[in-house]
Amino acid sequence: MPVPLYQAKAELFKTLGHPLRIRVLELLCEGPKQVRELLTAIEVEAPNLSQQLGVLRRAGLVTARRDGTTVVYELAGADVSEMMRAARRILTELLADQHELLAELEQTT
Repeated sequence: MPVPLYQAKAELFKTLGHPLRIRVLELLCEGPKQVRELLTAIEVEAPNLSQQLGVLRRAGLVTARRDGTTVVYELAGADVSEMMRAARRILTELLADQHELLAELEQTT
């Protein structure tokens, strides 16, 4: 029996529910990165990064390729980058609304 679309979406969002995975995706939006570049940018232990990269790879959000002894990761497609931009837009709007509400509350006190 196929998985319902809503369940597949929930699994995707569950995959995105870890701050380190989000940071990796943000960095990969800039372009392909070697593992050592990711380690430098994120300042996390190698085994932890490796585990999170594996989760992203299994979910189909990133791909990995070997370049000699180096592993290079990149986003699996432009849609992943668009999803990250959409998340930023949504958060920006939510925070702007909250800022407006806060300003309104401050004026009434």
